Parts: sequence; C-alpha cells; structure tokens
Amino acid sequence: MALDHLHSFHSLSLLNAKLLFNDYGKDTLLCTLIVLGNIKDLKNLNIQVMEKLVSSWFNNKTLPQSYIFPPETRPGNHVIPRCNTIPVVDLSKAALAHERTAVVQQILEASQEFGFFQVINHGVSENLVNDTMNVFKEFLELPAEDKAGIYSEDLKRPCRLYTSSPNFNREKVHLWRDNLRHPCHPLEDCVKIWPQKPTRYREIVAAYSIEAKKLGSRILDLISEGLGLDLGYFGDKLSESVVISVNHYPPCPDPSLTLGIAKHCDPSLLTILLQGDVFGLQVLNDGKWIGVEPLHNAFVVNIGHQLEVVSNNRLKGAEHRVVTNSTVARTTAAIFLNPSEDCIVEPAKSIIGADESPVYRAFKFKEFLCNYVTMGGNSENSLEPFKLHG
Repeated sequence: MALDHLHSFHSLSLLNAKLLFNDYGKDTLLCTLIVLGNIKDLKNLNIQVMEKLVSSWFNNKTLPQSYIFPPETRPGNHVIPRCNTIPVVDLSKAALAHERTAVVQQILEASQEFGFFQVINHGVSENLVNDTMNVFKEFLELPAEDKAGIYSEDLKRPCRLYTSSPNFNREKVHLWRDNLRHPCHPLEDCVKIWPQKPTRYREIVAAYSIEAKKLGSRILDLISEGLGLDLGYFGDKLSESVVISVNHYPPCPDPSLTLGIAKHCDPSLLTILLQGDVFGLQVLNDGKWIGVEPLHNAFVVNIGHQLEVVSNNRLKGAEHRVVTNSTVARTTAAIFLNPSEDCIVEPAKSIIGADESPVYRAFKFKEFLCNYVTMGGNSENSLEPFKLHG
C-alpha cells in the first residue's frame, strides 16, 4: 500500500479502519494501526471482527437469512434416527493374535460399506480426552479480547479462529459453526503458535496430539495389513501432516433450515473425531442419511479421499454432514492425518491386480487440495481431475 494512503489515515477513526480493512485486508490494517500508534482502535477493531463468530450472537431469536440453506440441501424436519449401524471396533482385540485378523476384517468391511467406524478401547486415556475437550471449551468461552489475536480469515495462517468457512465473505450461505484450527506436527514447532490461553492449552493439547497421532498410525497399520500393503506403508510423507480442527456449534434457532457443516468428504488420508456426547454427525449411506450415535470414550474414524485413492477405490470416502440442535451447544475435535504438500499420492501398485487398472493418476497432495478448495469440498468434482479414463 502506498505511503500516501497511510498518511490519509493519520487520524484513523474506527470508521476509517473499517474502510481500510475492506479495501486492503486485515494484515495491512494491522500494520497501519501499529505504525500510527492507534492501539486502542486496533483492539476495538479486532473485537468488532470477533462479532462475526456465531457464538457471539446466537441468542438472536431468528435465524439470519444468510444462514438459510436452499430447500434441496437443508436438513428439513425429517427425523434422522441415531443408529448403531456404523460398526464399533474394539481395538484392544488387535493385540491378541487370534483376534487380530477379525479386527482387520471388521475395519476393512466398515471402510468399504460406510467409510466410517467407531473405535473403543483405543488406548487413549479417558482423563486426557476429557481434559482436552474441556480446554477446548475453555478457549471458546474466553472473552473476545483474549481470542481476537487468533481470529483470521487468511488461509495461509496456520493457527486461526474463524466462523463458517475461510470463504466467509464470498460464500453464498454461511455454516452454523465457529472453528479453531492449527497444525500439530512437528510438535516442537507447532506448539509455539498455539493459543496461550487457557494456560494449560498447550500442555494438554500437545499430549493429546501425540496420543491421537499414535492411534491414527495403529489404525493405518491395520488398514495396510487388510489391503496387503507393507507395514508402515502409510508412515512418513503419506501421514506427515497432522491438523486439529475444533468445531463449535451453538444452539440454533431453527435447525431445519441450516447446517453446521454441509455435505462433503474429507480431503485427508484419515480423520479421527472426538464427537463428545451430543448428536449431530450424519453419514450418507445408500442415498440415505444415518446418524452416528455418540458413544462414551469412543472415537469416530472416517476414510478420507487420499485413502480412497491409495486403495484404488477399495475403501470409501463417505460423504457426511453436521446438523445443529436448538437446545445445547456441541463441540467436537477432529484430527486430520494428511500427506505432506509435496507427497505423491497414487494407487498402491502392489494392490492392483493383473486384471485391473489404476483409477487415478499420481498427483501431489497440494494439487489435490487446491482443486478441493476450488470445488468447495464437492466429493465427485474433487477427484474428477485425477481420474484416469479409458
């Protein structure tokens, strides 16, 4: 931005600050405010930006028009029953020689039919799980001024708090959620950019990240075993990137008209979700939505697009969505195991039989991500450019 623009805002009022924000973006505005010494206006503006968060205004009696989905995509008043159709896998049995094969088969069948399963007896301490969920809730309940420095709509910012989606200012309809997202690996580098409040946030989330990554690696080893791949096939670059995503869904005035998260399939290799005890997750199976019943001390695991590719469509990346409710808030935490940006993703050569061909071409994960974001998470369009035809 030219220097004369800075001078023109020498007496920067809050109104002018808003104009500068709209014209040049938050980062330019922050630099300008700091240069001009208007710290008070900076703080006020940050808090004003925070007012976008659903959690800051959800007590309004009516649902804003910008949150109302088109009739064909809104959940409506249809009652989706919570069901026990999604398989529940007892991971402790995988340590028993005579049970391991059955566990591997159960995971493979669940991944083929639903793209989802739940795991119990997973080895992650229940106290750690509870502490982690509590510290996430404590962060979300902090005063606006304590969270304002983390709020950002910049996709390139690794640790950020935002509302709806990173495309808030361009999207046609908003999602009923606030989101905190940051990387978790390598831990010693990532922890430095995490929230400093609550005071135990970094300590607890670091411990949880380590255990969640271990759990993901165990599940991936079982999947590789089921696919006939070498042990550790999904190690290193294929699962190098670990990102945590905390979603908060406040009570909604009319859950029939909006969604917490719209229908999509995860871009990840594998997703491990701590969904708490409030219902909201729904999976599309055979053209019908089924509800995923919250289980005590369980994780929901789902197959991402990258596993779909590596398995040459043997495993299913299932579409899912999140509905809201009118009475209680819902907070969840997902761990995404992703390939590194430059990792080459392709169908595993060792599982392609003599009578079949690879469904997908090789691509870099960052190439896929770029297309995924452009397509807005649309499952069919996200993978289409990477399919081999003929």
